[in-house]
Amino acid sequence: MATELDQAHSAGIVTKVDTAEVPSAAWGWSGESRRTFRAAGWVVVVILLAMTIGNHKGKVEDIYLVGFAALLAFTLVRDSFLQRKPR
Repeated sequence: MATELDQAHSAGIVTKVDTAEVPSAAWGWSGESRRTFRAAGWVVVVILLAMTIGNHKGKVEDIYLVGFAALLAFTLVRDSFLQRKPR
């Protein structure tokens, strides 16, 4: 027994952004700043590496901190290379 679904009818896709929900859309910008996110990422890398300096005796914490910092740095460098490459 097969059932058929009724076709959905819509008035179309609304592309206008409501300025009450996104106030910055009133002056033509409604997105994220890649430059800000990259700068914040590098700040986090520096903070993670600075956290290796401390009074802990074990080195397991250092391995995790350096590993996460390296992973984040790799992601940031990869993103900057992919952004320059034409699609």
